[in-house]
Amino acid sequence: MRCPKCKHHDTKVVDSRDTLEEKEIRRRRQCEECDFRFTTFERIEAANFLVIKKGGSREPYRREKVLTGIWKACEKRPVTEQQVSELLDELEGSWAALGREVEAQRLGEDVMEALKGIDEVAYIRFASVYRQFKDLESFKKELAKLLD
Repeated sequence: MRCPKCKHHDTKVVDSRDTLEEKEIRRRRQCEECDFRFTTFERIEAANFLVIKKGGSREPYRREKVLTGIWKACEKRPVTEQQVSELLDELEGSWAALGREVEAQRLGEDVMEALKGIDEVAYIRFASVYRQFKDLESFKKELAKLLD
């Protein structure tokens, strides 16, 4: 592991702990060159599948990409990191069970449904980007569905 401060290649693990119901390991590391201490997290790569994009192209699933979209929707909302992490862990498990390839549309729909249960404003924000509302009327229809 490379030191983020001095870029030296050798670091040692000072402390190691399980987190998030033992799905992640938190490690405190120390650079052997400058003694800078920093934290790293190790996660088992559970989701190993391809995403089929709208145009038919395929790319490897990247958790960070989905996580960024969720956090943009949840910006300045009372949503915790634990809620988002648990939501994404659950979704990844269901997507991985679908097989080697999953359509991007399925990912978007599932994220929207999950956000609806956590924060309605985040749901509307995500839906407005995902569904690409062209006008106010289509936005009103989606909002009406939420209110029913």
